[in-house]
Amino acid sequence: MDLCQPSVIRQLMEEAGIRFRKDFGQNFLINPAVPERIADSCADREDCMVLEIGPGIGCLTRELALRYEKVVAIEIDRGLLPVLAKTLADCPNAHVVNADVMKIDIPRLIKEEAEGRDVVVCANLPYYITTPILMRLLECGVPFRSITVMVQAEVATRLTAKAGESDYGAITAVLGYYGDVKRLFTVPAGCFMPAPKVNSAVIRIDLHKKCPYDVLDRSLFFGLIKAAFGQRRKTLVNAITSSYQSFSKDCVIKALNQLGFSETVRGERLSTSDFAALSDLLYEAKEGFSSK
Repeated sequence: MDLCQPSVIRQLMEEAGIRFRKDFGQNFLINPAVPERIADSCADREDCMVLEIGPGIGCLTRELALRYEKVVAIEIDRGLLPVLAKTLADCPNAHVVNADVMKIDIPRLIKEEAEGRDVVVCANLPYYITTPILMRLLECGVPFRSITVMVQAEVATRLTAKAGESDYGAITAVLGYYGDVKRLFTVPAGCFMPAPKVNSAVIRIDLHKKCPYDVLDRSLFFGLIKAAFGQRRKTLVNAITSSYQSFSKDCVIKALNQLGFSETVRGERLSTSDFAALSDLLYEAKEGFSSK
């Protein structure tokens, strides 16, 4: 059964009495080379568990099941369950969980299903909820080895941008804290049914085994990034002091100067490493002032 064949997709959906769900961002792949390439790229070893998000009718799920020891797929659309039961019938190492990835207890699911295996994530994410899902995965506390996702091409450009580039933003700086991000390949809109209006791209985040940024105050670190990009037109000094009344302009300027930046620098010039260093300098300055 070719799950990337439009006629097969239509037949499966008609038999199940379901339609494409725009509210779930459903666009099914019709180019078999794409799920094969994604599956090849998502892990470096076969004896792992893959957590898939949004399996759809199972074309990527089948490719993952062929390559890795175990696949657990989270599907929010109950209507797709009978379709998946049919398309994955000959994949005993693939298990489908009907749940919302934004609500399910991910650490508990991994503990129950992984059985000691390394875990990677693989997903074709709906455009409208890409960032929230990524952040939920990164913040849930599970030590994933990597996260491979297909996202809108424009978003992929933003997620892989470098400090100083126009597409560099808060999410880019935050991702740098958790791992190294790289763009793997582009997927044209014509590879989907229904075809979206824009191209997609696959990226992979290789998570740090040990975070290189042992910041003194994580809340301050992430808060500085939020402040910097929440007010992009402002200099970083003004953006920080308007968000943190506890820091004077002189204090922020001094910290930036120590890092080699001028007082007119804007947030998009700072890398994740720079924000970590700035966070520690401001934290120490604040602690020093408080102890006097």
